[in-house]
Amino acid sequence: MTDRVHAMRVFIRVVDTNSFSRAAESLGMPRATVSTTIQQLEALLGVQLLARTTRRLNLTAEGAACYERCVRILADIDDLESGFHGREDRLRGRLRIEMPDTVATSMVVPALPDFHARYPHIELSIGVSNRAVDLVGEGVDCSVQLGELPDSGLIARRLGSFEHVTCATPAYLEAHGTPKTLDDLAHHVAVNCVSIRTGRPCDFDFEVDGEAVAVKMAGFVQVTDEAAYLACGLQGLGLIQPPRIAALPYLRSGELREVLPQWKSMPMNVSVAFVKTRQAAPRVSAFVDWLAELFERTQEMDDTLTRLFHTTRRPVAAPAKPVPPARVAVATPDSRDEDTHEDEETTSES
Repeated sequence: MTDRVHAMRVFIRVVDTNSFSRAAESLGMPRATVSTTIQQLEALLGVQLLARTTRRLNLTAEGAACYERCVRILADIDDLESGFHGREDRLRGRLRIEMPDTVATSMVVPALPDFHARYPHIELSIGVSNRAVDLVGEGVDCSVQLGELPDSGLIARRLGSFEHVTCATPAYLEAHGTPKTLDDLAHHVAVNCVSIRTGRPCDFDFEVDGEAVAVKMAGFVQVTDEAAYLACGLQGLGLIQPPRIAALPYLRSGELREVLPQWKSMPMNVSVAFVKTRQAAPRVSAFVDWLAELFERTQEMDDTLTRLFHTTRRPVAAPAKPVPPARVAVATPDSRDEDTHEDEETTSES
């Protein structure tokens, strides 16, 4: 059993490094031993796992399937050992995570040194995208998701919420004027962010008298990537409505200016989802708890910085009570305008 587990670890390392030499170096083994171990594993399974050429290694179809199974088997073994050790520094294994760009770049990546200091033996494989993730089919341990979660049989834990901020560059506002009411938006253009779920541009959403309303914006640029969306806004291509946490550095530097501050966006829930069978895995629980703590700290810091930012701005006259314009319709659920979750931890049934 131990030899087979060792062989699986060697195989995974060879695939990850795409090199016998690099795998041998990282494992502290002779290259010949690594090569022999892979040959023995292939003989044991009765299939060829790797197609070797003089320049690179390629996984065969059987090798790809074996790789996914080995990752899961070793994760279960690591979880079993970690559960009995019961110490944070003993948790080990690989963790596959998917999360949106805003969460990754603005929150998680800057805090990774803290996670590594707490859990030095946990390896993180982070996929950054806004696409829908098949956790079971893709072997993903957990995913951070924005908005309403589909009924998928996953366990979901609410982490917090994002507020979007309507803003533009000073150059754009100087050229087109600053909107004072929602009706004024009819005379402006926006950078449109296309929803991965629907394939349609997301409306600008606002909260008026406790109700969610949406404004369809004209524009000549559409993007599907959050980083590109913010970059287009910084180029003065139109109004944008990014998460405040992503826009705050540019608001503080003056590269972006908030408009219509009296109309806040509806909060967008942020949750972490994981498969029922992976819920009790110690390393998954450790990451989810750390992520929840990170969101709490970030939310407090974001609120503090926002208050400081607004108190240092030149005061303006109090706006009149917002009145929703006739062209605004009740928002439909999308990745940026979803109903909030009341429970901290819920189970969605298929």
